[in-house]
Amino acid sequence: MSTDVSIDRPEGFRRVSETLAALGHPHVPVFLEVTARTAQEAADALGVQLGQIAKSVVFKRKQDSVAVLVVTSGDLRVDVDKVAGLTGPVGRADADFVKASTGFTIGGVSPVGHVTPPVMLIDRELLRFEEIWAAAGHPNGVFKLSPTQLQALTGAPLADVTPT
Repeated sequence: MSTDVSIDRPEGFRRVSETLAALGHPHVPVFLEVTARTAQEAADALGVQLGQIAKSVVFKRKQDSVAVLVVTSGDLRVDVDKVAGLTGPVGRADADFVKASTGFTIGGVSPVGHVTPPVMLIDRELLRFEEIWAAAGHPNGVFKLSPTQLQALTGAPLADVTPT
């Protein structure tokens, strides 16, 4: 793992690193030697439980084409009906929409540093863990935080977004 935030890192990773620094986050993002496009890949690379990965799931709100970002626990699925009940009807977001609306490619969507702020919800199931890891703007980039820090960094509400 490398904590180097030098100029040779991808733009999304640098943007997230700069955002976290500006917000006073105590943990510098790390750039993994392997990709962590999926929650399982990230958990394996970091040696943590799958649930400790704060995976980003992006939807497209139907009424206005705004991105809806759900940050959920890596071991759980998102209940689209529950999300829609909180945000309005949503549909699938393709790779082009995700990149255009967040500034990140799928597999590297961070909860911070978006080009356009999305509507965001945080899965309350993340509170099961003291330490979680989120994407840092690139499939190889991650950063450590607590669920409380995630709320503080994003201002997003905790929500019930997983199947019961």
